[in-house]
Amino acid sequence: MAVSKTGTVLIAGGAIIGSFIAYFLKKQGFAGEITVVESDPTYARSSTALSAASIRTQFGCPVNVHMSLFGAELFRNIKDEFGTDADIGFVEKGYLIIGPDGAQAERLAGVAMQNGEGASIVALTPAKARERFSWLNVDDIGIATFGLKNEGWFDAWSLLQLVRKAAIQAGVTYRQGQVDTIDVRGGRASGMRLVTGESLAADWCINAAGPKAAHVVRDLVPGLPVEPRKRTVFSIKAPLDAADFPMLFDASGAWIRPEGQGFICGIAPPEQNDPDATGDFEPAYDLLEDVVWPALAQRVPALEQLRLERSWAGHYEINTLDHNAVIGPHDEIPNLLFANGFSGHGVMHAPAAGRAIAEQILTGAYQSLDLTPLGYGRIRSGTPLHETVVY
Repeated sequence: MAVSKTGTVLIAGGAIIGSFIAYFLKKQGFAGEITVVESDPTYARSSTALSAASIRTQFGCPVNVHMSLFGAELFRNIKDEFGTDADIGFVEKGYLIIGPDGAQAERLAGVAMQNGEGASIVALTPAKARERFSWLNVDDIGIATFGLKNEGWFDAWSLLQLVRKAAIQAGVTYRQGQVDTIDVRGGRASGMRLVTGESLAADWCINAAGPKAAHVVRDLVPGLPVEPRKRTVFSIKAPLDAADFPMLFDASGAWIRPEGQGFICGIAPPEQNDPDATGDFEPAYDLLEDVVWPALAQRVPALEQLRLERSWAGHYEINTLDHNAVIGPHDEIPNLLFANGFSGHGVMHAPAAGRAIAEQILTGAYQSLDLTPLGYGRIRSGTPLHETVVY
């Protein structure tokens, strides 16, 4: 793969992924021109701004554990990275993931793998879980796993503003525009074409277009199996002390965590009722009453009494092949790089993805963390790397 510290880089998508790519390129010494093309500089409907902004190390794939560990370290030391005024409100209170009876062996193997990769996860029997979290109903659970560190939540909007500002100060240009396609000529990416018809030339093209990622490379064969899927977040008030409340993931798929003076919660809809959500940002209110509320009230009895404050819907960029990101160079077009399909993990994995793409351009290889398992080659061969801990 060709390497360069000069030339022109175009990045399609200027939210958290694209911005971390631009930031790390400059931080690691790229001296050329970097332009980030973002369709909406207000980010009003970006996945970053509408996410639940959490981070966990409880994954089924070791590569995801390592990406989260890097992100957590950066978040914990955010002032060292972006200055003494930097603050993303990182709350390191862990994920509590509930497993049903019969899941003990699988979950214990998962904990062993995660801890072997550097995470700090404990497995709790139902009795131990109730002892630690007095509000928890454990009557129907088999096991709970809990992150002692490197897990929690933060303000994704503040993080985006920090990294975007730092990139601009380093010389990165942000311009408004919607990328329609990436042009490929003679086996190389030659630039990007906007929906207005304007063409932008580049030595390197990076697809960080989030839920629109498949569209901008739609002429590639095979195509990128990334689709926007709607996820609704409900902001609620409840008679429950949030002081030591973690991010809770129930065996039903429902989740809840503290936010401000209350909580936010949600659930992924059933697969058969989870279509391509292009243009659909209407909250799925029925999920709260029909699914989320009953599930959470069963797990945390105090949640039988809750009040909806507001709700919003954003998009996951789901990799329909395996729920894992596609990161790195195209296998036949070396100057076209992907950072797509994070399937709900984009905000937490943006730092690691940004650093990795920068390393590829500057050195032609991964230097800090080997993300080869997430490469485009598996898309061509149709060989999934399944992420099993999906919410």
